This record gives sequence, C-alpha cells and structure tokens, in this order.
Amino acid sequence: MEKSLSKAERTRGFIIETTAQIFNKKGYAGTSLSDITEATGLTKGSIYGNFENKEEVALAVFDFNCAKINQLIRDKIEAANNYHDKLLVYSKVYKDITMGNIASGGCPILNTAVEADDTNTLLKDSAAKAILKWEKNITDLIEKGIHTDEFRKDTQIRQTALSIIALIEGGVMMTKVTNDFTHMDQVVHTIEFLIDQLRS
Repeated sequence: MEKSLSKAERTRGFIIETTAQIFNKKGYAGTSLSDITEATGLTKGSIYGNFENKEEVALAVFDFNCAKINQLIRDKIEAANNYHDKLLVYSKVYKDITMGNIASGGCPILNTAVEADDTNTLLKDSAAKAILKWEKNITDLIEKGIHTDEFRKDTQIRQTALSIIALIEGGVMMTKVTNDFTHMDQVVHTIEFLIDQLRS
C-alpha cells in the first residue's frame, strides 16, 4: 500500500508543480518571490517554511520538469518496436516541446544551462547531470541496437549520442530565438538520416 504524503510533502509538491512553468519560462533570475506567492496563493512564510530559498525551489522545479519529459520519453521508447524507432523518440518529443505542446517554455535543460552557466553552480550542476544521463540513455539504446544486430558493429556510439543531443538542443535554441519552426523540422530530418545510417 502506497504511503500517504504528509501535509508538508503535499505543500512542497504543490509549490513545485504550480511554479514549474513559471521557472521554465522566466528562468531563475526572472522568477520573483511575488511570482511564486501569486501563482500558489501561499504567503512568503509558507514558501520559506517548505524551502530554504528560491534556489531550492528552482532546483526542485528543474528536477520536476526533467522528470516529466523523461517519463514521456520512456513511455514512447517502451512502445516503439525497434531501436531505430526508440532513438527517434527523442527528436520527436523535443520537436513537440519546441512547438509548445509539452513543457511550456521550452527545454528545461537548455534554459537552465544557458541561464546558470557560471552564475549558479547548483543549477549548472543539475543541468550537467541531466545531459550526462541523457547521453547514457542514448548510448544504452545504441549499444542494445548493436547487440541485436540492428545497428552496425562499427557505430561510433558516443559520437552518435552526443551528435543527437547537440542537434536537438541546437534546434530548440534556434527555433526559440527565431520563432521559425522550420529549424526544428530540418534538425529532425538530419537526426532521422543519422539514425538511418546506423542500420546494419
């Protein structure tokens, strides 16, 4: 039987979920305490009674936003019939993110990495861990595809994984700053071509 959440846990969860889109759209620096209290309807005391500071809220929100996207990706990967299609899930999901169909505000990893850079070590570290986890997940899929003879044995595994991530994040960034969705369309086509080349 699943353990019921305490009032404090429920409040923390409410704050995180309610402010997730705000932080993803406005960023850490752009999100004020007033934004948080206005969105949640809670007082400053209630916010700081559950989180040490705004940074702690931002870190929890980042994890929440990434987990939401990762769960969607896992579900779609599980439903795909082969490793070629499983790899394609990433570009398709991030295209939906770019179109605003998922994770309003865009990719939380890109948003956080660009904003934090050298100004916020904790947020920067969280973004770095998310990228490394993403790389590992793609690497695992490629390795399994090689093991089942779906992909070529001479596939450059890490190079391919990093190229897919760089293409996706570059496409998200270019689409966001130009508001031209054809950028992401072209990137998705390039990723499809790249993954097609892996086939035995």
